[in-house]
Amino acid sequence: MASHVHNGTGPWEWPVWLTMAIIPLPLAYLLGWARLRGSATDGIPRWRALSLLAGLALAWIAVASPIGTGDGRLLTFHMVQHLLLMTFAPPLILLGEPLRALRLGRPFHPRVERAGRALGHPALCWIAATATLVGWHIPAAFAVALGSPGWHAVEQASFLIAGLLFWWPVVQPWPTLPEPRWSTVLYLFLATLPCDILSGFLVFSDRIAYSAYLPTSSPLAVLDDQQCAGALMWTVVTIVYLVAGTIVSSQLLVSPSHRQRLAEVV
Repeated sequence: MASHVHNGTGPWEWPVWLTMAIIPLPLAYLLGWARLRGSATDGIPRWRALSLLAGLALAWIAVASPIGTGDGRLLTFHMVQHLLLMTFAPPLILLGEPLRALRLGRPFHPRVERAGRALGHPALCWIAATATLVGWHIPAAFAVALGSPGWHAVEQASFLIAGLLFWWPVVQPWPTLPEPRWSTVLYLFLATLPCDILSGFLVFSDRIAYSAYLPTSSPLAVLDDQQCAGALMWTVVTIVYLVAGTIVSSQLLVSPSHRQRLAEVV
């Protein structure tokens, strides 16, 4: 196994790919946010700007902090990193409406519009997130990512991209036209299933799924770490998706169109 897995350069690292991608984005965003601040129609609330900055900070921390640099020693660290990159950072980034601040909204070329609608289709977003989650947790793929800095970076980037795709139909950031649908609640419920299966396997299995951790600890410690990682994923994903589903349901119940339909029924 590559030496970078067990002999990190320190508790904090500066991942070049992520740092170079993240630093220009908040600067450009804040410039656009400042330009739109005085607009009554296109202005972005301050809380949205703080949300985007918090999401970018979480993404960087997931990779550069001891959580990221220690994921080769503990599966629990890997799971925390995975949750930050797929479950927490993406919705915070999308809530900031980065395309509005960067002036990347409509009008688009018709082909770009069609491609954007296809890319943001809930079915495709669900499949992309599920395939990324399951694919990288296959033991062979997991070992490749731990053994190669390049593949490790690809894994981390795919977690973040898949997370952004997954949360797009839920958050529906500008320039998407908000379309409250009860299917979003079903979308979130179905998304918990692959997470539940994977986390249930890690929690209840008496076999070590990832032998790459055996050189760092005793088999009993590795199994305990595996169960802790599975329990963490199971609990956090369930709570986050439940909160998101509750927010979406509340928005639907208080929407004028829904109240009008209820009045017609009564």
